[in-house]
Amino acid sequence: MEHEVWFTAILNQLFGHTVTALLDVVSRIPHMAFVRPADPLHPLPNYVAGEVLVFLVIVAGAIVLKSRLSVENPGKLQLAMEAFLGFTHNMVDEVIGHGGRQYVAMIGTLGIFILLCNLQGLIPTLETPTANIHVTLGCAVVAFIYYNYHGLREKGLIGYLRHLSGPLLVIAPLMFPVEVFSNFLRMLSLSVRLWANMLAGEQLGKVFTSLVPIGIPTVFMALHVFESFLQAYVFMILPALYIGLATSEEH
Repeated sequence: MEHEVWFTAILNQLFGHTVTALLDVVSRIPHMAFVRPADPLHPLPNYVAGEVLVFLVIVAGAIVLKSRLSVENPGKLQLAMEAFLGFTHNMVDEVIGHGGRQYVAMIGTLGIFILLCNLQGLIPTLETPTANIHVTLGCAVVAFIYYNYHGLREKGLIGYLRHLSGPLLVIAPLMFPVEVFSNFLRMLSLSVRLWANMLAGEQLGKVFTSLVPIGIPTVFMALHVFESFLQAYVFMILPALYIGLATSEEH
């Protein structure tokens, strides 16, 4: 059993019995027995608690930001979020093009969520949620459903199927399974790329810090911060690219 961090312990203490009861009901559905927790008293793992903590931080930050919005005297948080919003606007304009700004909320929220999950491991006693494949796969599934939904919404069912069938009808039987496989492969590559980078960075930091506890931790903390921002950016730009491909008029 993994070491339970303090925030996970709090959530399990408050909601453990309720979560276990819900999972027990779900586990009775055919082929869903795997959701039954191994420890009924501690059903929530660290990575789930880490995601909950990030969610609470985002909600609290949004409430504070809204209460302090000012045109004449913007605070540091407002300036930082305005800079991030401008950055996201520029990115979707370049990657998606016309009409891309309607997707800013989703892409921006995904980027902030992943960035905070990446950085969480720098806080003593906490872990990096994105170093767990379940978290990164969950984010990839959300992105996968989102861009395919908007592709269907923009083109309709027939138009989207035609989009997946290539530019020529004669090669459609060959292109369609290739495009479908490629779509699912995007979901896998998104999740594995983020998970592998964050897991490797976290484990390497622990190993070298234990060997040389002076100086080395600072270096790996700096690398962790750089990697956190880089991977969050990658997880923003790739879904934006997939949205552009799914909604574009050209094949």
